[in-house]
Amino acid sequence: MPVSASNQPTQGAHRPTLSHAISQIFTRAILFAGLWLVIAGSDPASWIIGLPTVLLAILSSLWLSSGRPRPLGLRLTALLRFLPFFAFESVRGGIDVAARVLRPKVKINPGFQRYQPRLDHPAARVLFLDSISLLPGTLSADLRDGIIEVHALDVTSDLTPELQRLERLIGRLFGEKLEEVRV
Repeated sequence: MPVSASNQPTQGAHRPTLSHAISQIFTRAILFAGLWLVIAGSDPASWIIGLPTVLLAILSSLWLSSGRPRPLGLRLTALLRFLPFFAFESVRGGIDVAARVLRPKVKINPGFQRYQPRLDHPAARVLFLDSISLLPGTLSADLRDGIIEVHALDVTSDLTPELQRLERLIGRLFGEKLEEVRV
Protein backbone atom coordinates (compact mmCIF):
# COMPACT_ATOMS: atom_id res chain seq x y z
CA MET A 1 0.00 0.00 0.00
CA PRO A 2 1.51 3.40 -0.90
CA VAL A 3 2.45 5.57 2.04
CA SER A 4 2.56 9.36 1.93
CA ALA A 5 5.31 11.51 3.42
CA SER A 6 3.36 11.67 6.69
CA ASN A 7 3.48 7.85 6.95
CA GLN A 8 -0.30 7.69 6.63
CA PRO A 9 -1.84 5.28 4.13
CA THR A 10 -3.23 7.05 1.10
CA GLN A 11 -5.23 4.18 -0.35
CA GLY A 12 -7.36 1.52 1.19
CA ALA A 13 -8.08 3.54 4.33
CA HIS A 14 -11.75 3.39 5.31
CA ARG A 15 -13.32 6.79 4.94
CA PRO A 16 -17.00 7.00 5.73
CA THR A 17 -19.08 8.24 2.85
CA LEU A 18 -22.14 10.40 3.18
CA SER A 19 -24.38 7.48 2.23
CA HIS A 20 -22.69 5.30 4.87
CA ALA A 21 -23.22 7.98 7.54
CA ILE A 22 -26.87 8.41 6.55
CA SER A 23 -27.33 4.65 6.65
CA GLN A 24 -25.87 4.49 10.18
CA ILE A 25 -28.11 7.32 11.39
CA PHE A 26 -31.20 5.77 9.76
CA THR A 27 -30.45 2.32 11.22
CA ARG A 28 -29.96 3.75 14.69
CA ALA A 29 -33.10 5.89 14.39
CA ILE A 30 -35.20 2.82 13.57
CA LEU A 31 -33.59 0.81 16.36
CA PHE A 32 -33.99 3.46 19.07
CA ALA A 33 -37.49 4.51 17.93
CA GLY A 34 -38.53 0.84 18.02
CA LEU A 35 -37.05 0.50 21.49
CA TRP A 36 -38.97 3.60 22.59
CA LEU A 37 -42.21 2.08 21.28
CA VAL A 38 -41.55 -1.08 23.28
CA ILE A 39 -40.85 0.91 26.44
CA ALA A 40 -43.47 3.67 26.19
CA GLY A 41 -46.16 2.12 24.03
CA SER A 42 -47.91 3.68 21.08
CA ASP A 43 -49.30 6.80 22.76
CA PRO A 44 -48.37 9.73 20.47
CA ALA A 45 -47.93 11.99 23.51
CA SER A 46 -44.99 9.84 24.63
CA TRP A 47 -43.00 11.24 21.70
CA ILE A 48 -42.77 14.59 23.49
CA ILE A 49 -40.06 12.91 25.55
CA GLY A 50 -39.36 10.09 23.12
CA LEU A 51 -38.13 12.19 20.21
CA PRO A 52 -35.42 14.03 22.18
CA THR A 53 -34.49 10.74 23.84
CA VAL A 54 -34.14 8.94 20.52
CA LEU A 55 -32.09 11.82 19.07
CA LEU A 56 -29.81 11.81 22.12
CA ALA A 57 -29.42 8.03 21.85
CA ILE A 58 -28.48 8.34 18.16
CA LEU A 59 -25.91 11.04 18.86
CA SER A 60 -24.47 9.17 21.84
CA SER A 61 -24.25 5.95 19.86
CA LEU A 62 -22.47 7.66 16.96
CA TRP A 63 -20.13 9.46 19.37
CA LEU A 64 -19.25 6.28 21.25
CA SER A 65 -18.79 4.21 18.10
CA SER A 66 -16.51 6.78 16.50
CA GLY A 67 -13.55 5.22 18.31
CA ARG A 68 -12.38 8.54 19.65
CA PRO A 69 -15.00 9.95 22.01
CA ARG A 70 -14.12 13.27 23.55
CA PRO A 71 -14.16 13.27 27.34
CA LEU A 72 -16.88 15.21 29.09
CA GLY A 73 -14.69 15.58 32.13
CA LEU A 74 -16.99 13.55 34.36
CA ARG A 75 -15.67 12.38 37.72
CA LEU A 76 -16.27 8.66 38.23
CA THR A 77 -16.70 8.83 42.01
CA ALA A 78 -19.19 11.68 41.65
CA LEU A 79 -21.06 9.66 39.01
CA LEU A 80 -21.26 6.71 41.41
CA ARG A 81 -22.83 9.05 43.99
CA PHE A 82 -25.19 10.63 41.47
CA LEU A 83 -26.67 7.42 40.04
CA PRO A 84 -28.31 6.26 43.32
CA PHE A 85 -29.58 9.81 43.86
CA PHE A 86 -31.02 9.76 40.32
CA ALA A 87 -32.77 6.42 40.90
CA PHE A 88 -34.09 7.40 44.34
CA GLU A 89 -35.39 10.79 43.21
CA SER A 90 -37.06 9.24 40.15
CA VAL A 91 -39.02 6.87 42.37
CA ARG A 92 -39.71 9.55 45.00
CA GLY A 93 -40.98 11.98 42.35
CA GLY A 94 -43.28 9.34 40.85
CA ILE A 95 -44.69 8.39 44.24
CA ASP A 96 -45.23 12.05 45.16
CA VAL A 97 -47.18 12.83 42.00
CA ALA A 98 -49.21 9.60 42.26
CA ALA A 99 -50.05 10.34 45.90
CA ARG A 100 -51.22 13.85 45.01
CA VAL A 101 -53.47 12.55 42.24
CA LEU A 102 -54.90 9.59 44.20
CA ARG A 103 -55.88 11.57 47.29
CA PRO A 104 -59.57 12.41 47.55
CA LYS A 105 -58.66 16.06 47.99
CA VAL A 106 -55.88 16.88 45.53
CA LYS A 107 -53.07 18.71 47.30
CA ILE A 108 -51.74 21.06 44.68
CA ASN A 109 -51.11 24.76 44.46
CA PRO A 110 -49.35 25.03 41.10
CA GLY A 111 -47.13 27.88 40.09
CA PHE A 112 -43.59 28.90 39.28
CA GLN A 113 -40.44 29.51 41.25
CA ARG A 114 -37.24 31.00 39.85
CA TYR A 115 -33.76 29.67 40.34
CA GLN A 116 -30.39 31.07 39.25
CA PRO A 117 -27.99 28.19 38.51
CA ARG A 118 -24.32 28.62 39.37
CA LEU A 119 -22.86 25.88 37.17
CA ASP A 120 -20.21 26.91 34.61
CA HIS A 121 -19.81 23.80 32.44
CA PRO A 122 -22.41 23.86 29.60
CA ALA A 123 -23.06 20.10 29.85
CA ALA A 124 -23.53 20.45 33.62
CA ARG A 125 -26.11 23.19 33.05
CA VAL A 126 -28.04 21.02 30.57
CA LEU A 127 -27.97 18.00 32.90
CA PHE A 128 -29.14 20.19 35.79
CA LEU A 129 -31.97 21.67 33.74
CA ASP A 130 -33.11 18.22 32.65
CA SER A 131 -32.72 16.69 36.13
CA ILE A 132 -34.97 19.23 37.86
CA SER A 133 -37.93 17.14 36.75
CA LEU A 134 -36.68 14.33 39.01
CA LEU A 135 -37.56 16.29 42.11
CA PRO A 136 -41.08 15.65 43.41
CA GLY A 137 -43.68 17.89 41.79
CA THR A 138 -41.25 19.90 39.67
CA LEU A 139 -40.53 20.55 36.02
CA SER A 140 -38.06 22.96 34.46
CA ALA A 141 -40.32 25.09 32.29
CA ASP A 142 -38.14 27.88 30.91
CA LEU A 143 -34.61 29.25 30.87
CA ARG A 144 -34.26 32.95 30.21
CA ASP A 145 -31.32 35.24 30.90
CA GLY A 146 -29.70 32.52 32.99
CA ILE A 147 -32.75 32.10 35.27
CA ILE A 148 -34.71 28.85 35.35
CA GLU A 149 -38.47 28.95 35.75
CA VAL A 150 -39.41 25.84 37.68
CA HIS A 151 -43.02 24.72 37.57
CA ALA A 152 -44.06 23.29 40.92
CA LEU A 153 -47.21 21.41 41.86
CA ASP A 154 -47.09 23.17 45.23
CA VAL A 155 -45.51 26.63 45.30
CA THR A 156 -45.99 26.95 49.05
CA SER A 157 -42.90 24.78 49.58
CA ASP A 158 -39.49 26.34 48.88
CA LEU A 159 -37.64 24.36 46.20
CA THR A 160 -34.34 26.18 46.67
CA PRO A 161 -32.68 23.70 49.09
CA GLU A 162 -33.48 20.72 46.84
CA LEU A 163 -32.37 22.58 43.71
CA GLN A 164 -29.10 23.57 45.40
CA ARG A 165 -28.48 19.96 46.46
CA LEU A 166 -29.12 18.72 42.92
CA GLU A 167 -26.90 21.45 41.50
CA ARG A 168 -24.04 20.57 43.88
CA LEU A 169 -24.25 16.86 42.92
CA ILE A 170 -24.17 17.70 39.21
CA GLY A 171 -21.39 20.22 39.78
CA ARG A 172 -19.27 17.48 41.37
CA LEU A 173 -19.80 15.33 38.27
CA PHE A 174 -18.01 18.01 36.25
CA GLY A 175 -15.42 18.97 38.86
CA GLU A 176 -17.18 22.12 40.04
CA LYS A 177 -17.26 22.75 43.77
CA LEU A 178 -20.35 24.74 44.69
CA GLU A 179 -20.78 25.97 48.22
CA GLU A 180 -24.12 25.61 49.96
CA VAL A 181 -25.94 28.93 49.97
CA ARG A 182 -28.12 29.70 52.97
CA VAL A 183 -31.37 31.45 52.13
